[in-house]
Amino acid sequence: MIKIDDFDMRILSTLQRNGTISQRDLADAVGLSQNACWRRLQRLNETGIILGTHAKIDLVALGIDLTVFVMIRTRHHSKDWAISFCKHVESLPEVTDFYRIGGEWDYLIKVMTRGIAGYDAFYQKLITDFDLATVTGFFSMETIISNRTADLTMFQRL
Repeated sequence: MIKIDDFDMRILSTLQRNGTISQRDLADAVGLSQNACWRRLQRLNETGIILGTHAKIDLVALGIDLTVFVMIRTRHHSKDWAISFCKHVESLPEVTDFYRIGGEWDYLIKVMTRGIAGYDAFYQKLITDFDLATVTGFFSMETIISNRTADLTMFQRL
């Protein structure tokens, strides 16, 4: 685990709110010189704590208006099957999030698509060549919170 101090946490929190902030403004926001801030930013990137910078896109404006949470239960639990299934799911462009989970279900997939017809096309691709015990979809009626960033200062206190 990499040692993170208050300045690093301030840098990370600021970048979560605005990934396009200039280096000068970032340094001012966290109370460091530009050089000190740049060195810390480089270390956070090099150690893999910062994984990249992304634009938040309004998918509904692009016609991608349906969010489905797909729960999967499988009869297969071998490592080879899991690797093959994960590669298959990763190849489906509608998938935005994919988790192996504990409990009654084995996998959770978040799917973004255009309407029910788009979801049906996704479903047909998902089940092709895979024997899945149960597949069920939960359709989102409303997005209340999406892509919320973690309040990193909360974790500092723990």
